[in-house]
Amino acid sequence: MELLFLGTGAGLPSKARNVTSIALSLLQEINEIWMFDCGEATQHQILRTSIKPGKISRIFITHMHGDHVFGLPGFLSSRSFQGGSDRLTIYGPKGIKAYVETALALSETHLTYPLTIQEITEGNVLDEPAFAVDCKILDHGVQSFGFRIMEKAKLGELQVDKLKTIGISPGPIYQQIKSQETTELPDGRYIERKDFIGPDKPGRIISIMGDTRNPDKQMDFVKDSDVLVHEATFEQDKQQLAKAYFHTTTAQAAELAKHAGVKQLILTHISSRYQEEDNARLLAEARHIFPNTWLAHDFYHFQIQSKTLQE
Repeated sequence: MELLFLGTGAGLPSKARNVTSIALSLLQEINEIWMFDCGEATQHQILRTSIKPGKISRIFITHMHGDHVFGLPGFLSSRSFQGGSDRLTIYGPKGIKAYVETALALSETHLTYPLTIQEITEGNVLDEPAFAVDCKILDHGVQSFGFRIMEKAKLGELQVDKLKTIGISPGPIYQQIKSQETTELPDGRYIERKDFIGPDKPGRIISIMGDTRNPDKQMDFVKDSDVLVHEATFEQDKQQLAKAYFHTTTAQAAELAKHAGVKQLILTHISSRYQEEDNARLLAEARHIFPNTWLAHDFYHFQIQSKTLQE
């Protein structure tokens, strides 16, 4: 599981940062890539990565501001030209369906793959065998969502020593025992999987928040996240400006991570007023409050390690 930041700027593109888009690679888990927001020129950013557009199966849109959606029609069109054939599902606020369908219709774009568009409300968005996704409405003037991606627990390790103790030697039977609740052995005995399997492996939690002010109101939603991705449009002494524009400062995001029991915080959506030489200061502001903080830049990779049973 890996996060790849395709754009980390706020409002408009700059020389250093394109506007917002994040890819969550789940290739190892379910052979898919999910995208969160699709700002202008996201498809150009993808060209500089190893991402295959056909592997992007779901796009989650936090809100309808242009720096989060203007790249969507172009990406959808290019996905056809680049061999995409599998279904793509878009999740987003009210208006996303009309926006996409109008852009495709007026540009006479004909997709080579089935497209589903779901306008979401607060609550559960997705619940599948490997992952579930919840969303929450944030404070941004327009309807803006945060997403909580929850990996479901995986079956524990087969306890080989216990099997050997009762005379079951390694072989194909081990996979059979792990794959079904009850197994009949060659000698006619029946054994229960639960007696020979270790504790379930806990799943990981990633919270990706759209634009918002008053992030402390999201404490319960992001609680205990392994990774929290949060906007930090302004530096800490611009709190009043952040409030006026419905955004968050570096310090506010760090306070949220600290008090919500988050393990790691990644800051993104950085105002174009800040240049490369400002990055160290912005990061230091957050790390002073929450040391496990990173400041994303375009094409920044972040590997999300599996949990241990002790976590």
